[in-house]
Amino acid sequence: MTDNKTLQAVRGMNDILPDEAGLWLWFEDVVREWLESYGYRNIRMPLLEPTALFKRAIGEVTDIVEKEMYSFEDSLNGDQLTLRPEGTASCVRAALQHNLLYNAPQRLYYSGPMFRHERPQKGRYRQFHQIGVEALGFAGPDIDAEQILMCARLWHKLGLPDVTLQINTLGDVAARQRHRDKLIAFFGQHSADLDADATRRLHSNPLRILDSKNPAMQELIGGAPRLMDELEDDALSHFEGVQAVLTRHEVPFEINTRLVRGLDYYNRTVFEWVTTRLGAQGTICAGGRFDGLIEQIGGKPQPACGFAMGIERLLALLQEEGMESPPVPLDVYLVHQGELADSMASMVAEQLRDAGLRVLLHCGGGSFKSQMKKADASSASYAVIIGDDEARAGMATLKPLRGGEQVKVVLGELPGRIAAKN
Repeated sequence: MTDNKTLQAVRGMNDILPDEAGLWLWFEDVVREWLESYGYRNIRMPLLEPTALFKRAIGEVTDIVEKEMYSFEDSLNGDQLTLRPEGTASCVRAALQHNLLYNAPQRLYYSGPMFRHERPQKGRYRQFHQIGVEALGFAGPDIDAEQILMCARLWHKLGLPDVTLQINTLGDVAARQRHRDKLIAFFGQHSADLDADATRRLHSNPLRILDSKNPAMQELIGGAPRLMDELEDDALSHFEGVQAVLTRHEVPFEINTRLVRGLDYYNRTVFEWVTTRLGAQGTICAGGRFDGLIEQIGGKPQPACGFAMGIERLLALLQEEGMESPPVPLDVYLVHQGELADSMASMVAEQLRDAGLRVLLHCGGGSFKSQMKKADASSASYAVIIGDDEARAGMATLKPLRGGEQVKVVLGELPGRIAAKN
């Protein structure tokens, strides 16, 4: 029996319709120009990766790996595959596979969909889109600070208000291990006060307890041992270097010692740009240093730093500010009626496009009146009108749609006349 039920998109995976897509295209153009102004080059990775890549990179006891990944077995060969939940691991895998770090450090960026199997809510979807930026092979605090400055410049270009910067340092492996041991001991002494998430994380990932949003946990967390007290001189000096650059550029920031990030690969500098305008989903951009990840994935040890921003959340902020999708720019709406005019219209449209003009050729028939209504409703600057009389004379009527007098123009002169008026 045939099931005639209307099929719909998977919950949390949204269509981006033409009326919305204009804002996406505009945003992507702004971002591309911004990234290239800092010397970053585009890289494009597959949506599917081996599941082992994310388990190794992100950490098997993170929320992403434990319960949020779309993973499955390839029925053709038994491979374990995962739709990428984030881009850093994929980018590093690609850089290693293709020896991009052989001669020089790399500044790379990517964009596209990521996937997480979690409950959809405003600003948090199962398919979401990110811009990711990775600087691979750079060790000093200057690159950390430059990436934060990059973000500040983008918010200025976009005109986004109420976006604030939080920074922290996670130190190096030895300091984090000492801190981890102290956290386990501290929270273990207060196990009766831990919620279910904290209890689950106590021995597997106690640092994430500090990031809990549970109000009942905040007083306990406030008394927990501080990672800052465990940091060695190199890590402290690195963090001070980042702060010095931000201060020199007058970029305000708050040191948030509870900022830990959700992925295992971070070390030293971490940062988040947050807003109060999107409710609970207030982080619009986050990143930091991940010096151990390249070795973790199988390469020679190399320093690295990067960040990612959620496109949906940024566009939601822009729309809060009243920004709408710009109309699709058109130069000409080509109106035609009559047997000879109809056969000539597509030739005229192609000649106008050859001249670099954007032309919408009316299709589907209809009276001159109905076609002109559609021309008026379009974003075109001009209507080019061809009837059989004009076609026989090799002429067209050029009518400004935003005010001005219409004129008869020889077909061969149309592109020049329109370009001159523009």
